[in-house]
Amino acid sequence: MKMNIKALAIAIGVVWSACVLLVGVAHLVWPGYGVAFLDLVASIYPGFHPANGFVAMIVGALYALIDGAIGGAVIAWLYNATVRAT
Repeated sequence: MKMNIKALAIAIGVVWSACVLLVGVAHLVWPGYGVAFLDLVASIYPGFHPANGFVAMIVGALYALIDGAIGGAVIAWLYNATVRAT
């Protein structure tokens, strides 16, 4: 059975974006929350600095949406290529 590449790309992009946004907003409310996670995300996404406030969280969420969508498309494509090969 083939996997829908577009659907998986959208789903993973939205979920990863929501994770980054929710941890970022929680960090704004409780400053010690998710520091290690946000530092890791900031080291991957250029221009994302969690200390810069809510606008930075939106920037991080947009990076995560694009990154997750690309990752989801690659996963679905690899799955489909593997299923055809067997």
